[in-house]
Amino acid sequence: MFDSASSVLRGASTGQPTTMKAIVAGAGIGGLTAALTLRRIGWQVEVLERAVALAEVGAGLQISPNGHRVLAALGLADALSAVASAPPVIEMRIGRTGRQVFSIPMGPAAVARWGAPYLQVHRADLIDLLAGALGPEALHLGTEVTEARTEGDQVHIETSAGPRTADLLIGADGVHSGIRTALIGTEAPSFTGSIAWRAVVPQAAVPDHPSSAGTCIWIGQGRHAVTYPVRQGRALNVVGIVARDDWRSESWTEPGDPADLRRDFAGWHPAIQTVLSAIDTPYCWALLDRPPLPHWSMGRVVLLGDACHPMVPSFAQGAVMAMEDAWTLATALRHTPDVAMALAAYEARRKPRTARVQAMARENMARFHATGRLPRLGTFAPRPIRDLAGGLIFHRRTGWLYRHDVTREE
Repeated sequence: MFDSASSVLRGASTGQPTTMKAIVAGAGIGGLTAALTLRRIGWQVEVLERAVALAEVGAGLQISPNGHRVLAALGLADALSAVASAPPVIEMRIGRTGRQVFSIPMGPAAVARWGAPYLQVHRADLIDLLAGALGPEALHLGTEVTEARTEGDQVHIETSAGPRTADLLIGADGVHSGIRTALIGTEAPSFTGSIAWRAVVPQAAVPDHPSSAGTCIWIGQGRHAVTYPVRQGRALNVVGIVARDDWRSESWTEPGDPADLRRDFAGWHPAIQTVLSAIDTPYCWALLDRPPLPHWSMGRVVLLGDACHPMVPSFAQGAVMAMEDAWTLATALRHTPDVAMALAAYEARRKPRTARVQAMARENMARFHATGRLPRLGTFAPRPIRDLAGGLIFHRRTGWLYRHDVTREE
């Protein structure tokens, strides 16, 4: 494992050589985006991933306009459009009755309002896109970082494939980050009281699903579900969040029992029952919460994405925040010759925004699980009022987030 944080991460920059090199631990969305943003500013980059293959593991992601701007700035907008789906609407429905609470136009309306599209993509497709842009020469699979120490202006890194040396080590190794443990120490996350289910089903299995084109949030007491198409409408992504305390594993690749999933949403609308009956292997994980970290870097080691600010999935911003992190980190390194100062600037820029998104994700989960104004709105108000009220709520909570453009930060 890593040396203690005091010995691993001690060291400060005394000036950069002409060519700088970073090693990124983790070939997820944050790690691959970090590699591409650093290469863009002239750094050499290697990405080390402990998995032996970038397998077809994962589910759908929502790429809001703030995340799309990062991919567009990397020249990947067209490639993303080729594999993604653009929802024409985001709607909310009552889980038990299927009654629509509100519907908010997206598609061209999203571009007009925020200056960039709102897209949905399968995680594996986005990983393939980013890895393809990086190229195989910079990606090393089956390679795990096991130890690191800073000596002078270099990080000496021991890996399962032998030693490496770099000017910077980036921990993009996810919610169970070993690099975070080296920086911060062992933590004890708190259980939120809810678990998450996820699955992807062929669209052909649910052709008449009411949200087959757009994003739909299904709400109910103590549970909610989100459904939306991916792979240009050929598949439907399903996420269900349920208040339960009998599952404490945080692994999002652990299969669950489809009968348990169906029981969790028993009594809900037939449209949801049809989707759930089409799921052969759902995955289940406990939603654990972690407070904002006291610091994200030490010396020449820095964290990004889920390694430093994991969040519950109720705001659909985990991947997007990691992409924003990557761009901001590269911007700081481009403008500040001292690496330690650049890492401090990156943290100062990102920490308030990610902490706010973490908090709003928790709030969303509570809102979707409550019985209150939203269900009453869907039951009693006429359709135009429902759509207007829903739009006002949605835009007030997301406008500050979606309008932001990290690619214009200096």
